[in-house]
Amino acid sequence: MILVTGATGSIGTHLVRRLAELGVPFKAFVRDADKGRALGHPYVVGDFDDPESIAAALVGVDRVLLNGAGAVPTPDGAPQPMIAQQKRVIDAAGRAGVARIVKVSVWRAREGGRLAQGAHWEIEQHLKASGIEWSLLHPNGYMQNFFTGAGTFSTDGSLIAPATDAPVSYIDCHDIARSAAVLLTEPGGAAETFVLTGPEALTMTEVASRLSNVLAKQVKVVALTAEAMATRLKEQGVPPGFADDIAFLWADVGTGSLSPTTREVENLTGTTPRTFTDFLTTNRAAFG
Repeated sequence: MILVTGATGSIGTHLVRRLAELGVPFKAFVRDADKGRALGHPYVVGDFDDPESIAAALVGVDRVLLNGAGAVPTPDGAPQPMIAQQKRVIDAAGRAGVARIVKVSVWRAREGGRLAQGAHWEIEQHLKASGIEWSLLHPNGYMQNFFTGAGTFSTDGSLIAPATDAPVSYIDCHDIARSAAVLLTEPGGAAETFVLTGPEALTMTEVASRLSNVLAKQVKVVALTAEAMATRLKEQGVPPGFADDIAFLWADVGTGSLSPTTREVENLTGTTPRTFTDFLTTNRAAFG
C-alpha cells in the first residue's frame, strides 16, 4: 500500500492517476475532503501538523511519496515549517514500519542553502538517518508554474525573469510523477538521488515565444533585477529576510545555473520527458 502525500498538488494528481493505471493499491493523503473526493480514488484526510492523522494514514502502508508545500514567508530567522512537518512524517513512518520513502526535494538542495534548498537538505539528512529505505527526487523548475502564475507573470501578463537569456531545463510535473511511480512500485533506486529535468533548456524569451504561439497572443518578457525583485516583495508585505533570500535565488537563476539537462526521467521510465511545447499543447485549457 502506497500513501501519496501532496495528492491534490501538481505532482500528486498525476501520480494518483498513474498508480491507478498500474492497478497498485494506494491512498491519497489530503487536507480537504472535497478535494479528496474529487480525485475519484481512495483518500484519507489529515494534516502534516496533526500527528494523529499522520499515524492513522500510515496504517497498512509500506511506501510513501513524501511531498509537501514549498518555502513560505516566515518571520526573519524562523525555520521553514516544512522541516518540522516532513520530519514528523518520517518519524511516524518509521514507527509504522514503512519500508521506503520517495521524497520530492529540490535540485541543488544543500547545507546552508537559502529557503527550500536548505530546508530540503535538512529533511533529507533526517530521512537518511531514519533507517527507512529512501530515494530522492531533485526536480528542476516546474512547467506548471506558468499556468499557476507562481511568481512568473507581472500584472500586465508579461513574463518576468532575472535575465531574458538564462536557460532553465523546466520539467513537467507529469514526468516527475511518472518517475516517482517507478520508485514506489519497483525495487530499484534505493539510496539514490535523481536529478529530474526536461529534455531542453529554454530562455525566458524562448518560453514567451512558445506561449505566444499557443495562446495566439504576444507574451512579452520583462527582466527584473534581484534588487527590484526584493523591493517588489517587500512592498507586498513579505518579511525582509524572506524577500532577500528569494532575490538571491532569483539572481542565481539568471546566471544559467539551472540550465543543465539530465536523462534521469528516461532512465527511470523508459520514455523521454515532455518538451515545453508538448506541455503547452496538453494544458492549453489551463491558460484560459
